[in-house]
Amino acid sequence: MRIILATALATAAMLASDPAMAEDGRFSGAPRIGSSDGWSIKPRGRIQLDAGHVSGPAEPGLIGELRRAQLGLEGTAPGGFNWLVEAEFAEGIAELTELTLTWKASDALSFTIGQHNNFQSLEELTSDRFSAFMERAAFTDAFNFERRIGLSAEIRHGPLTAQLGVFGDNLLEIDEADGAYSLDGRIIYAPEIGDARLHLAASAHRRDNGDRVDNGIASRFRVRPLFHATDTRFVSSPALLADGESRFGLEAAVISGPFHAAAEAQWLDVDVPAGAADRDYFGGYAEIGWFLTGETRGYRSARWDRTRVRRPVETGGPGAFQVNLRYDRLDLDRDGTQDGLVAALIWIPTDHARLMINYGRLWIDDAAIPDAAGRRAYAVDMIGARAQFDF
Repeated sequence: MRIILATALATAAMLASDPAMAEDGRFSGAPRIGSSDGWSIKPRGRIQLDAGHVSGPAEPGLIGELRRAQLGLEGTAPGGFNWLVEAEFAEGIAELTELTLTWKASDALSFTIGQHNNFQSLEELTSDRFSAFMERAAFTDAFNFERRIGLSAEIRHGPLTAQLGVFGDNLLEIDEADGAYSLDGRIIYAPEIGDARLHLAASAHRRDNGDRVDNGIASRFRVRPLFHATDTRFVSSPALLADGESRFGLEAAVISGPFHAAAEAQWLDVDVPAGAADRDYFGGYAEIGWFLTGETRGYRSARWDRTRVRRPVETGGPGAFQVNLRYDRLDLDRDGTQDGLVAALIWIPTDHARLMINYGRLWIDDAAIPDAAGRRAYAVDMIGARAQFDF
C-alpha cells in the first residue's frame, strides 16, 4: 500500500504544473497522463473530516474523526480496458478498498473482475463524495453492504441497464476461506422525460455462507445513529450464526431542474440453523432535495454523480447550496427499530469540495442499550458537520 501512496503522490507532483482539465475546460481534480494508443493514468483521492454530537445513552458528547482518507490510481489500457486501485488510510494503516479491471467489450456490454460493489442499491452504489447526507441510509450498514471479490457483467440498451454478478468475500476476509458466495443482480430503467430524469430499479441477492456456521463465524446486523464517529449502536442484533441470506430491493428517483426525490426499500431474510427463528429485516428511506442556486443533481450510470456548480467561488460566484430532507427507517424485527428524520444543508464552493451540516432526530424502540431509567424506547438527537475535498 505504501507503493500505491508513493506512486500517486509522485504522479501528482510531477504534473502539478499542468492543468487538470475536463472536456468542458473545467478543473477535473487531478492531472491525467495519456497516450494516443489508449494508455492513461490518473491519481485520485478524497479526505473527509467529521465532527458532531450525539445525545443518548453511553455517548461521549462532542466527537470527531477523519472519516475517510483515500488515495488511489485509475487508468485505461488499449483494447477497451479500465482499471482502478484505491486504499483507505483513515485508521493509520493502508486498507485496500477497491481493486478492479473492467473490459468494455462494446458500447452495450462490459465485464468487471476484482473487489467491487455487488449491485446492492442506489444509495450504496453512489459514491460517498456525492451523497445527499453525511451517512448513507441506515439499512446499508445494518445489512453489511460492502465491496467483495467477484465477476460481473453489465448490459445497456437505451434507458435499460442490467447488472449481474457472482461474488465471494471481501479482501479482508479472504483468509477465512469459508466458501461463501452470492449471486447478485439489478435492473434499471432510467428514461429522460422532457427535462426530467426518472430512475426505477430492482435488485436481488442470494448468499450462501458456506462453512461459516461450521467454523463458528457469526454475523451482526446493527447500525450507528447516522453519524460514524461514534461506536455506539442503539439498534443491534446479537451475534447470529447464519447459513445464508436473501435480499430484495426497490428503487425510485426523479430529477427535475434543481429538485430531486428518491426512495428505496430493502427486505432481508437471514437464514439461521434449524431450531432458531429466522430474522426478517426491513430498511428504507424517502428523501427530497432542492438546489437553492439552481444546479441539477448529477446522475450517471444508474447512480448519483458529481454536481457541476454553476457559479463556483473561483469565478467570483457563491458556489452551490442544497437542502435535503430524509425519513429513514430500519426494522430489525425482534432486534429493534430506528426511525429517523434528517435534514442537511450542503455548500459546494467548487466541483471538488463540500461543507455539510446534518441534524437528525432518531426514535429508537427495543434498543440494545437502555437509558438511565432502564427504558428501551427513547429519542436520540445527532448533529454533525463535514469538510470534504476530492480529486
